[in-house]
Amino acid sequence: MCQYSCEDGMPTNWHLVHLGSRAVGGAGMVMSEAAAVNPEGRISPGDAGIWNDEQVEAWKPITAFISENGSVPCIQLAHAGRKASRDAPWRGSGLVGPEDGGWQPKGASAVAFDEEWATPDELTESDIDALIDDWRDAAKRSLQAGFKVVELHFAHGYLAHTFLSPLSNHREDAYGGNAENRARFPLRIVDAVREVWPENLPLMVRISTTDWVEGSGWDVPDAVEFSKSLKEHGVDLVDCSSGGVSPHQQMILKPGYQVPFADSVKSGADVPTGAVGLITEAEHAEEVLEAGNADVIFLARELLRNPYWPLHAAIELGDDTPWPLQYVRSKPTA
Repeated sequence: MCQYSCEDGMPTNWHLVHLGSRAVGGAGMVMSEAAAVNPEGRISPGDAGIWNDEQVEAWKPITAFISENGSVPCIQLAHAGRKASRDAPWRGSGLVGPEDGGWQPKGASAVAFDEEWATPDELTESDIDALIDDWRDAAKRSLQAGFKVVELHFAHGYLAHTFLSPLSNHREDAYGGNAENRARFPLRIVDAVREVWPENLPLMVRISTTDWVEGSGWDVPDAVEFSKSLKEHGVDLVDCSSGGVSPHQQMILKPGYQVPFADSVKSGADVPTGAVGLITEAEHAEEVLEAGNADVIFLARELLRNPYWPLHAAIELGDDTPWPLQYVRSKPTA
């Protein structure tokens, strides 16, 4: 999750400790916060990035520490689109103007998320071509930085999602209109990344499986069809989240509320999926996997609350997972 603690996209010692502690805590894979593919792709001026070589060098000790402690370093590549140039949550998440280090957002269409959000400039086709190069270059740099997995963030109302959803994509060119056209830009990103990302290393995509807007917008059947295309274009796993493109969404929150979406995509598109969202108990996570509803479990807020959740979950499930030698003295016996 975003930490809003970078300067010019550079991860810091905070990120080394933040991400490194999750590796020490037993997570099988540790994913970075959303790392922008260019400066205008950040959610906030404090967000991480990987658009230059200096950032590559800053990420290297973080990926090395994660690897040294038995986990796999993953980077989430992203562009915030019309949700860019916002402030940190503890400062109210408001719009950051150019006078305060912000910038004019760009999006699929000149449609604001809400009346309190900036109206983005609609991307031109030449802008889109340049962005494809940015995603490709970011993937190259991710490999140089020591990451072993890439996830492309196509969810939560950020740039790629706003192309996919008819609620936010009002274009009349080759990137708007029917479902095939609306998927064109995201699939071009996948192709560009797959060109440079080694075949033996996983490529994942996070999607919103529904906009949670009844009777309109993007929904599970659309997500299933898109996931079929993702698989055809070389994606290894679809991370199934939801929402974020409309302020009128009507989410129904409960433990595991997004697991059925992962199950639908897994069975409908015949692709491995990840389940995420209010999965906080070890037994619940194990049940999802044993039932075949998803292939992996992603944790976010629960790992913010407890970086050592995986180690304690293993004990609860009766697995004698080794603890870091430095912590063995504190390992519970049951």
